[in-house]
Amino acid sequence: MAWSTREIAELAGTTVNTVRHYHQVGLLEQPDRMSNGYKQYQVRHLVRLLKIRRLRDLDVPLDQIDEVTLDGHSSSEALRAIDADLAMSIERLQRARAEIQAILQGSSVTGVPAGFEDVAPRLSEPDQSLMLIYSQLYDHEAMQDLRTMIREDPESPGREFDALAPDADEPARAELAERYAPTIAKALRDYPWLTEPGKHLSKSVEVTRNTVVESLAALYNPAQLDVLARASALAGVALAEEQVTAGKQTS
Repeated sequence: MAWSTREIAELAGTTVNTVRHYHQVGLLEQPDRMSNGYKQYQVRHLVRLLKIRRLRDLDVPLDQIDEVTLDGHSSSEALRAIDADLAMSIERLQRARAEIQAILQGSSVTGVPAGFEDVAPRLSEPDQSLMLIYSQLYDHEAMQDLRTMIREDPESPGREFDALAPDADEPARAELAERYAPTIAKALRDYPWLTEPGKHLSKSVEVTRNTVVESLAALYNPAQLDVLARASALAGVALAEEQVTAGKQTS
């Protein structure tokens, strides 16, 4: 008994193009041809094709099929690697389903990175957007530190900062910067990597710097940016004075 390409494809529950593709990638040997040029598939081709389909149903990549089943023998190492990949995919999908359920139930938000749901109410919309951007620039450890900082930050200066009008006058900016500076100083003191974040970056220093600058300019108004600059400068002065005092005490 011999089958044509169309017939063996139908028997195996696949398509003619798929059979031809398996020939092209070397998974399925070419059959003999009749005098008129038509292919003659045999039982061994059908069995091989069904084995390939079986493994594809298990999500085994085409380029690993020969490692998994070669001449009827399976490679345990290849199967374990594929099983590990499947386990990771299942875990990722389970996390996604749990997150979607939380969103549907109103206990989660999509405006912050995963893990920041509990501190989302403390963040303004621009702050939430900035955290999303940071999640693409910094590693997991850095993001956990940022989450802790948000949870521990006093809310009063933050709320006034969020409400600061673009045309806020000089006294209002200066006063808010004075009150915000200790918060920034504490963060720099508790998390020294903030001044030298190199080891926590997932992108290059240049890409990170440019992205942060562009993001801040787009998300905050001129008065808020001015307050951030002033408060950061005041925090830097305070930390420098602390270092000088500490040096005198140890000398």
